[in-house]
Amino acid sequence: MTLEQWLRQSALPKNEARMLLQYITGYSRVQLVTQGDAEMPSETAAKLEAVAQRRLDGEPMAYILGEREFYGRMFTVNPHVLIPRPETEHLVEAVMAHLPQGGKVWDLGTGSGAIAVTIALERPDAEVRASDISSGALQTAQSNAQYLEAAVEFSLGSWFDVDRPSEPYSYDVIVSNPPYIEAEDEHLQQGDLRFEPPAALTDFSDGLSCIRELAAGAPQYLKNGGWLLLEHGYNQGRAAREILKANGFVKINTLQDLAGLDRITSGQWSA
Repeated sequence: MTLEQWLRQSALPKNEARMLLQYITGYSRVQLVTQGDAEMPSETAAKLEAVAQRRLDGEPMAYILGEREFYGRMFTVNPHVLIPRPETEHLVEAVMAHLPQGGKVWDLGTGSGAIAVTIALERPDAEVRASDISSGALQTAQSNAQYLEAAVEFSLGSWFDVDRPSEPYSYDVIVSNPPYIEAEDEHLQQGDLRFEPPAALTDFSDGLSCIRELAAGAPQYLKNGGWLLLEHGYNQGRAAREILKANGFVKINTLQDLAGLDRITSGQWSA
């Protein structure tokens, strides 16, 4: 079978079939065209069928390929971490808008490190810290930081309880994209979410418990005038604002994503 024949007969969408073909053969898109009539070795055909079946079974392309683009850079991803989404780029931009020159930022629940690494690269003047409760996720984030040459300090632990304690009242920005899907949400059993780490998706409760914990703990680490920025579900803007208000934050605001849906809520800490 030739490359072109395999591409034509694949049950996958053509763009996905082409991506897998490039992944297995190492060919560029141009090479797939110029060498489309070449016969595939049986070993290549077997590898292609294996990865195609994984995709047909629903496994995310990002996990199969082992990478996903975020803010113009490629990040290694695997089942230890969430797949970075475009809407989280808005969170990065919001952080940079609130981060003063030479400022200090802490990304809690960093996952792949997409947020922390991007901030460190876009704002080399800043001091960036990232933490996660998952050692597998933290290793992935550290690998991404090393590959992309980003200066990020990493620590292991649950939210503010980490193995390398941080100095109180020292951060200009604390940021997180926490687990915010409700435990019974049907979307957890659909699409890519079926393959992503459950503990990074849901709090196994009402979807707001991590937001409550972050809002309660952040004032112990924020400078006076510092900011807490949180990504959340499209229907959680009002609840997030109420939680920040109840914990003493001011200048609370919710930003929408490109679809016009509530996505990020921020608040300033004023002692």
